[in-house]
Amino acid sequence: MAQITELYRHPIKAHGREALKSATLTVGKTFPWDRVWAVVHDASKVDRSNTDWARCVNFSRAAKALGLMAITAELDTDAGTVRLTHPDLGDVSGNPDKTEDAARLIAWAKPLMPADRAQSVFITKATDRGMTDSAFASISINSHGSLRDLSDRAGMELSPHRWRGNIWLDGIEPWAEFDWIGRQLRIGDVQLAVRERITRCKATTANPETGKFEFDTLALLNTGYGHQDFGVFAEVITGGKIRTGDKVDIL
Repeated sequence: MAQITELYRHPIKAHGREALKSATLTVGKTFPWDRVWAVVHDASKVDRSNTDWARCVNFSRAAKALGLMAITAELDTDAGTVRLTHPDLGDVSGNPDKTEDAARLIAWAKPLMPADRAQSVFITKATDRGMTDSAFASISINSHGSLRDLSDRAGMELSPHRWRGNIWLDGIEPWAEFDWIGRQLRIGDVQLAVRERITRCKATTANPETGKFEFDTLALLNTGYGHQDFGVFAEVITGGKIRTGDKVDIL
């Protein structure tokens, strides 16, 4: 039986993960408070007036700065503040909507940004949806069955945090999620339409506890499976509350 084992949000894109016990999904929206903010770099085409979704190349991201992978986050939705923690940098808190706080958050993460890469300059906020990697308002779903299979091939346990997913499922066959494209998932009253596979980037090569390169996941996916995909993107078509432990039906 497929069921939800973990739920995560990432309030600032590429800057920290936060585990949850439940979440309320809304039709046509991304996972609540996921990638609400994103850090714009100095080579971006996004300006300070932008409130729309933009492609990931416009933002500071872990594919170009592996150290970001070791950040964890804690969001206070009432205050609008985010607390970021990193094993080498300690912690910092602030409201990304406030100029001074945003500058402090960026300065705190600066040691993680390679000098030869575009540098972070300001934080933008998407008013209608999160800055996910898909052009549509997506929620990412990953499978522990697939992760175990990949870990077996790797000869080491690969952390689920490498994949920065919103919903983690267990109780399904490895890679069965790829057969769900064009189908729907039902979780209580919630229904999700599975739209496409997720093609992965170099961020997944980092150990998410240290932010340092550990294993070439991309090479393993390509040589072992003939693709660079892990997990699927889905779209909310009927909203409602989901929780860890909920049963998932494939329609």
